[in-house]
Amino acid sequence: MAVLLVDVGNSRVKWAHCEGGRVGRSQAAAHSGWDAADFRRRLFGSSEAPARALIASVAGTVLNRALADAARRAGVAAEFVKVPRRAGAAAVAVGYLEPWRLGVDRFVAVVGAHALFPHLPLCIVGIGTAMTVDLVGADGRHRGGVIIPAPALMIATLLERTHGIRRRVRGGAAGGAGLFGRSTRAAVVQGARYAAAALVDRAAEEARPLVGRKPLVVIHGGEAGSVRPLVRSACVGVRDLILRGLSVLADSSRAPRRA
Repeated sequence: MAVLLVDVGNSRVKWAHCEGGRVGRSQAAAHSGWDAADFRRRLFGSSEAPARALIASVAGTVLNRALADAARRAGVAAEFVKVPRRAGAAAVAVGYLEPWRLGVDRFVAVVGAHALFPHLPLCIVGIGTAMTVDLVGADGRHRGGVIIPAPALMIATLLERTHGIRRRVRGGAAGGAGLFGRSTRAAVVQGARYAAAALVDRAAEEARPLVGRKPLVVIHGGEAGSVRPLVRSACVGVRDLILRGLSVLADSSRAPRRA
């Protein structure tokens, strides 16, 4: 039976249909200002709307209610993923002292990465509004993580909180693509990207004694393309990793509870 997989981030929503463990072509849109009618039209308006939707959302109560209402009006059973206290059929055990405090997007990404690379320790790096790094052993044990602003947020914060840099960034030459920019704009942009990449490499080194070897870096998210080329550790990019994780949970015998 087909399942609609929905990944609701801080600013964008991504969705795809899944059947037999195969994820179809994904669609994405900014969800600013969306209400139940928008969700119903965009996600549930096609003739192929399934009976079930599995949702990973970090967007907050108001948006989640609108999405749940849209699903109800479309006759679709909406299931919001919750982070489990113990390892389930997805074989991932959350390492947080209080598992419910782990972002559901991070949990689902770990599930997806562990399913793709089941015999390797992994650093899962998500780069969206925030940047997260989560460590999981080859045994599926989540060992904790790191959260920092993603490059775009680093840049926005710097420009909002400084006058001189903001003024000098406007206009002017691009200034090259290396670490040492030859314009203020390049210095700010490349500085943020290299800082993100440096954290990834440091995380991979710090992980070695915890998981027995240097982990494979699995990187995903909207800004992954700007950071991945700068990472020196063994690294693979995975498109739609959260949707892939949702597909694993959708096939699991212990499906998430209904919202």
